[in-house]
Amino acid sequence: MGENGSDRALEVLNEYWGYDSFRPKQEDIVRTALEGRDVLAILPTGGGKSVCFQVPAMIRPGVAIVVTPLIALMKDQVQNLTDRGIKALCINAGMGRREVDNALNNALYGDFKFLYVSPERLGTRLFQSYVQEMNVSYIVVDEAHCISQWGYDFRPDYLQIGRLREIVDAPVIALTATATPQVADDIMERLGFQEKCLIKSGFERPNLSYVVRRTEDKLGQLLNICNSVEGTGIVYVRSRKKTEELAAFLTAGGVSASFYHAGLGADSRSDRQERWKKDDIRIMVCTNAFGMGIDKPDVRFVVHFDVPDSPEAYFQEAGRGGRDGRRSYAVMLWNSSDTKRLRQLATVSFPSLEYIEDIYHKLHIFYDIPYDSGVGRQLKFDLDEFCRHFNLQRSSAYYAIVYIERTGHWTMAEDIDISTKVQITVDRNELYDFEFPDRRMISLLEVLMRKYTGLFSYPVPIDEDYVASQIGVPVPMLRQLLYKLSLEHVIRYVPADHATVIFLHHDRLRPKNVNLDPKRYGMLKDSFLERMQKMIDYISEETVCRSRYLLEYFGQTESEDCGTCDVCRAKPKAARSEDPAALISSFINGEMSGIYAIDDVLRRFSSPGQLAPEDCVAILRRLIDEGKVPSPLQ
Repeated sequence: MGENGSDRALEVLNEYWGYDSFRPKQEDIVRTALEGRDVLAILPTGGGKSVCFQVPAMIRPGVAIVVTPLIALMKDQVQNLTDRGIKALCINAGMGRREVDNALNNALYGDFKFLYVSPERLGTRLFQSYVQEMNVSYIVVDEAHCISQWGYDFRPDYLQIGRLREIVDAPVIALTATATPQVADDIMERLGFQEKCLIKSGFERPNLSYVVRRTEDKLGQLLNICNSVEGTGIVYVRSRKKTEELAAFLTAGGVSASFYHAGLGADSRSDRQERWKKDDIRIMVCTNAFGMGIDKPDVRFVVHFDVPDSPEAYFQEAGRGGRDGRRSYAVMLWNSSDTKRLRQLATVSFPSLEYIEDIYHKLHIFYDIPYDSGVGRQLKFDLDEFCRHFNLQRSSAYYAIVYIERTGHWTMAEDIDISTKVQITVDRNELYDFEFPDRRMISLLEVLMRKYTGLFSYPVPIDEDYVASQIGVPVPMLRQLLYKLSLEHVIRYVPADHATVIFLHHDRLRPKNVNLDPKRYGMLKDSFLERMQKMIDYISEETVCRSRYLLEYFGQTESEDCGTCDVCRAKPKAARSEDPAALISSFINGEMSGIYAIDDVLRRFSSPGQLAPEDCVAILRRLIDEGKVPSPLQ
């Protein structure tokens, strides 16, 4: 990117996002993308990944296709871009064919800059027929580790992106917060990079203190943390039930707390998320469904009440603390039952291949799908009901379904919002002779017939907000009117829902023909066991700095002791790092909470017998350039 390109990028950054400068590594990534080169960007949670593709996409002609598996995040980003006056739209698993068709038509002809797509949509004939006609500026791959067989969250649908490159001539911008060197190489290979280009920032979070506590009284420790550390917090647990129990426990202890998990309705999740962001709720007790794309900078602590099963998951979740650069804490609570549970999880997560094939057939039987049929069906799926029907153990059945997804037989989209659907079941001419008990029903039917085609043939997804606004009623009243019309047998009304949907990729296969890829099964199990052992080693570690341990896992071999984790603090003072850069970094991020003037640093470190003022300033400038400390007050 020449000087003009650099100036234009800064203009766009300032015009739409209000920033005067890029964060460390952002400008390098933007420059590489504007040069038309493929780039993999590894930036830690909170490192500003969105700007890295949104700025170049605003400059380059055409529409950027953004692939992401996170439907909630997709909707948030589209809304954020729209609020900034940027045209963006999305296609996800919960949309019907007509909605998808309209969205793709808009992307092709409507001067949109961003089209967000969930990965399972990429391989459909409808999507591919449109995308070949589009002027695509970039193929953006968010959560890029999902394409790697070595990644902790591999998703077969991501492999469609490599095939997308064969029909779309556009550079790739791939982004992830967590990738080991092996995963990074695999990402670039599977995305067909013309030349390998990896840009990553340092993973250090100098203002984040990692603390591991072994305790038999987790509840008491949790309450103590909430009462002793001021500000907002997140508490991660493994099960939905435990989120509710811990939130009730904290509330009873006088702490402002609520819970969040994917089983809540969309409105409840959105409301709790907003109340927490506004500090109406102080502590959010949640599963890992909470946090993706939530940019709340002043989270003072993140507690893991249960030990995660991989360093990747832990690093990403813990990294949601302290994005404002001020001192924050990532606390892990554990005891012997955690290590026992992790080892049991390895067995539960990888049931036998015979059991997995049995689940494959049971799911088809559950929906009365015979052999050699079923391709393309979308099944609204309730795991608990499925397990009750066949008397199955819930965890084993779930992981069998997930593994079948990983081998490409189906896609499971968990907790998606399904639109309200309406079909008019009487003849059009009969409508004019019908005596409606409420005049608003006539207006409603007129709006539906004017806006949506196919209503007389099949259930059509409708936009409740739009229809309600057109007839001048609130959405709850619209739903009442639709319900009453269904009672009059005028329409078939399928209310909006929040559910898990399984998409079948092919007809039901006969026994012994279900390819479950035993080689991949063994590889995934070995990889899982390796990551699990790394977590057990992490919580058991008593001599290696917590930050250094995590950084080495992600391939950053050169790092300093953080000086603030529980391991570093337990060392005798004389044994702690006396490196001037580490001392200055610790002073600024710890004692000064990231808010300081140059004179503060000089007074502390350039007195007689210490650093010369010019050396002190040189070290400070390097720390700022490397993103290890914020800029000083002017």
